Amino acid sequence: MAVAPLSSVIGVDGCPGGWIAAIWRGDKIEMRLCSAFADILAEDAAIIAVDMPIGLPRLHGRAAEPEARRKLKGRHSSIFAIPSRAAIAEMDYRKGCAINLEHSDPPRKFPKQTFNLFPKLREMDALMTPELQVRVREVHPELAFCAMNGFEALKHSKKTAEGAEERLRLLKRHGLPKPSFDFKRKDVGGDDVIDACACAWSARRILEGRQTCFPETDERDERGLLMRIEI
Repeated sequence: MAVAPLSSVIGVDGCPGGWIAAIWRGDKIEMRLCSAFADILAEDAAIIAVDMPIGLPRLHGRAAEPEARRKLKGRHSSIFAIPSRAAIAEMDYRKGCAINLEHSDPPRKFPKQTFNLFPKLREMDALMTPELQVRVREVHPELAFCAMNGFEALKHSKKTAEGAEERLRLLKRHGLPKPSFDFKRKDVGGDDVIDACACAWSARRILEGRQTCFPETDERDERGLLMRIEI
């Protein structure tokens, strides 16, 4: 089925100020900062692709992460195992780790960096339903950039100027308009803007039915949410 060229998609990345959205309509990308993910859901877009886990496991880990990690070249640590739903509900890091030890086999804790994502994980989980997943999909920007690069490892970290230029070149090569945004803001990092654009690239692939899914076989959490990464 043909896709209308003006069908809009949105790529979303979490950032210090909330959520940065790359809204791709026609030949333009508009960057928009939203304090709540619910504001993005109100946008008129065929697909919203977000760099945040959707679907939380009963026990530590999902099938999506190790399968996607095997495909990602050079940046494996950017895809981390998802703690248990019970641990993510906890507001205290040490208590969360203690709960996760009881909800993992073998028993596992998780790094503080993962814990810092818990507020956004809880925000997403409160909004998501299986029906909403027709439109809202989980993606991963480093996996997207690896795919853009023919599944060859990127040379530079996204936190460096060289890494930003490397990723912007890939976005341009794959037809994305250059994002217009103040990269010096404290509430949004330059890498957040670039990652949101990579998510928009994945969103377009999903809209056109060209995406790859990890895992290939559906895995659902206890609420019926698909636990799947797409590019």
